[in-house]
Amino acid sequence: MEVTIGLLVFIFLAGIMVVFSVLAVTTKRVLRAATYLLFVLIGTAGIYFHLNYSFLGTIQLLVYAGGITVLYVFSILLTSSQAEQFERLRKSRFFAGFLTALAGAGICLFFVFKNEFHSSQFAHGEHNMQEIGLTMMGAGKYQYILPFEVMSLLLLACIIGGILIARKR
Repeated sequence: MEVTIGLLVFIFLAGIMVVFSVLAVTTKRVLRAATYLLFVLIGTAGIYFHLNYSFLGTIQLLVYAGGITVLYVFSILLTSSQAEQFERLRKSRFFAGFLTALAGAGICLFFVFKNEFHSSQFAHGEHNMQEIGLTMMGAGKYQYILPFEVMSLLLLACIIGGILIARKR
């Protein structure tokens, strides 16, 4: 395998994503976990840009790294209290979580090494903006206006729930 700049960039981004993913699930502070998640989402956008999917990278930065992370931080600050105490993780739960993580990693590695990935599968390039817009906002078959509206109602319900929880105090 030839080491290229593209491979080094991918390894760097993947390393950042792995490190911050582990930090996000091992930290005891929820706000720090949301911050680490932000870095994972930015790394994902970097991989999209590296693959020349600039539209997906931009959406990843705007919607997920920007909007969803801000929503997480907003809801964490509204619903958490300083009096919350974290209990220590029992050894049995730690062991069960460790076994589950190993099983998940094993399954992922099995599928990665079992399949052959040809570069011709990923060389479709980008679509024009009109085609993407019609697909995202169309109401026909394989178009996404209904899931888009359902997600907007879900986010609205989350915001209203956060306001009601914060208002009770």
